[in-house]
Amino acid sequence: MNTKFRKLLGAAAVFTLLAGCSTQPPAPSAGPQVQLWSLGHSAIHITTPGGKVIMLDPWLTTNPKTPAEYKDLDKIGKIDLILVSHAHFDHSADAPAMAKKWNATTIVPQGFELTLHSLGIIPVALMPRMGKGGTITPLPGIKVTAVHADHASEFNWTNPATGKQEIHVGGEPVGYIIELENGFKIYHMGDTALFGDLKLIGERYQPDLILVPIAGRYVMDPVDAAEATRMIRPKIAIPVHYGTRPDLPGTAEEYVAALGSSPTKVMILKPGDKLKF
Repeated sequence: MNTKFRKLLGAAAVFTLLAGCSTQPPAPSAGPQVQLWSLGHSAIHITTPGGKVIMLDPWLTTNPKTPAEYKDLDKIGKIDLILVSHAHFDHSADAPAMAKKWNATTIVPQGFELTLHSLGIIPVALMPRMGKGGTITPLPGIKVTAVHADHASEFNWTNPATGKQEIHVGGEPVGYIIELENGFKIYHMGDTALFGDLKLIGERYQPDLILVPIAGRYVMDPVDAAEATRMIRPKIAIPVHYGTRPDLPGTAEEYVAALGSSPTKVMILKPGDKLKF
């Protein structure tokens, strides 16, 4: 980890936001900051220290947990970069509209971009190609690496000409290591099961912060998510992808309990919450 983050993350580490607690998030540091804004489910809005805006897994307009005001995409503001971890609607539904509205660079799993282009959903010029293990610099000073995720990624599309649903190639699901202009690293795990190479990912990329799915049924449950966190060993973990629907039963409290005593500090963002580092 970069030396300049040791004091910052050390200060942040004393704060663990739990449901029912009045604990406040860490006070913003001086100078350029990283801001995370939860918009429900796995939709996370990141403002980088250089002022760029990254949108992760945008599902807002039909997301029951997105605050009503922000179902209007104009209220989100300009987006510079969109990262989609896989093709399922609850991670990609609003990517096309956002990409076209702001001419935003959009990164999706390899193969999925061919589907989106061939169906006329997102212009190919907005979708730089990359595969698992690859690293690109889609914005000055920002590096994105695609890593493995253990899930599915079929694309369910309603053909406007016929009104019928069709299933198309969505590529293989991925997670993203996002290194910002100041060296701060965020690991967006996407949707994934527990798998052994999470330890390797942690050792290789040493993320400062992880966005970890905890709902169970389709992804890791809180116990498996806690084990994944121990394998990766980040400074900070933010649980995502839970509580949106009845079939996503895992809770942040269960995750915290399963994690137990750990050097990783858990920060819980409810939809609409913002956190600055």
